[in-house]
Parts: sequence; C-alpha cells; structure tokens
Amino acid sequence: MEERIVHFEIPADDPERAKDFYEKVFGWKIEKWDGPMDYWLVNTGEKDPGINGGLTRRADPVTITTNTVGVENLDNKLNEVTGAGGEIVMPRSVIPNMGYLAYCKDTEGNIFGLMESDESAEAEEVE
Repeated sequence: MEERIVHFEIPADDPERAKDFYEKVFGWKIEKWDGPMDYWLVNTGEKDPGINGGLTRRADPVTITTNTVGVENLDNKLNEVTGAGGEIVMPRSVIPNMGYLAYCKDTEGNIFGLMESDESAEAEEVE
C-alpha cells in the first residue's frame, strides 16, 4: 500500500461560517456528518488528483490545517513514528464504520494524522 495523504482537516471556530466561505470561494460541497462527532465532510470535486477532507471545531490537537496519511497498520506506523523521534499527540481512536485514527507530531512540531481504513470499526464502549 502506498502511504499517501488521503484526507485533510480544517479547524474552525465557527464551522458553519467556514462552510459558507469554502463553498463560496471554491465551490466545495460541505455537509454535516451524521456521525457521533460534530464534523462536516468536505467534497472538493470529482476530478483526480485531489483529496477530500473535513471541517472540525478548533480543539487540541487539531488547531491548524492537518493532513492525514492512509496506512495499512496504524499500530505499526505509530511505533515507527516514535522510533524516528516523533510523538503521538492523540492515541488510536475509532471512527465508526471508517477505521482508526491517531494524531502525531513530527520532529519539527508539525501535527499530522494517520488513518487505517476498516469499515467494520465500531465505537468503543465507554465505561
């Protein structure tokens, strides 16, 4: 599997305002996600190359535009990140019906996401 950027996230203090901005400026289609978190899906178009993304409320660790890289095995990749001097800033979490996500920091302080796709991923029970 090639490890490529597969998703971006734009943090916003007011996601509805950001939605209006990006729809007007770029013609992107942005819709509120019907999932367990406050999130808007961004469709940037149908032509390749290109990637789609999301709008999220600004909160740690996503305070700046963040790219997410698709990986085959998230746990292995997290070990590689820490082994190369990077840091895990948000541990592995479940995105129901999509997969597993973690956020990391590189050696220069840049935040990036890692995503392992798995449509069978289910929300973890909270005790």
